[in-house]
Amino acid sequence: MTEADLRYPIGRYESPNAFTPSWRATSIEQLAAAPAAMRAALHGLSDAQLDTPYRPGGWTVRQVAHHVPDSHLNMYVRLKWTLTEDRPTIKAYDEVAWAELEDSRSTPIEVSLRLLESVHHRIDRLLRAMSEADFVRRYVHPETGEHTLHHLLGVYAWHGRHHVAHVMALRQRMGW
Repeated sequence: MTEADLRYPIGRYESPNAFTPSWRATSIEQLAAAPAAMRAALHGLSDAQLDTPYRPGGWTVRQVAHHVPDSHLNMYVRLKWTLTEDRPTIKAYDEVAWAELEDSRSTPIEVSLRLLESVHHRIDRLLRAMSEADFVRRYVHPETGEHTLHHLLGVYAWHGRHHVAHVMALRQRMGW
């Protein structure tokens, strides 16, 4: 496998040409499936396996398990800011630095699996209650510019699948 394949096993996120109701429904379902998919991907792994990088120079599986809820908590806050403020500028964060903190290196993964399930429950309730007008509300990311909530949904529907694929690809390569 190439470095690109290891880093992006499902490819990089690509925004659709149009955000249709069908695309939105599929993306909401993909996002809702992320906690169960992550739990299944991590099931039965030993501490040694959890402390294995998913690719050379990459995070350990444990760091990935903690990164996903960290990231999706940020998504939840961004979603709520955008639904309640006019074009908010969101806060970016250094995900690499977060992954290096002690909680990402040593917390049992069950804590983060439960956190992911909880935040997704809240996200799902919000997304399913949103109108078409809500999805075109805009926020400003200080590094990537202005985006709609359609974009936020698409990125995070991809993000969960992306990191589950990291774990599953490693499991396949290692015969776990």
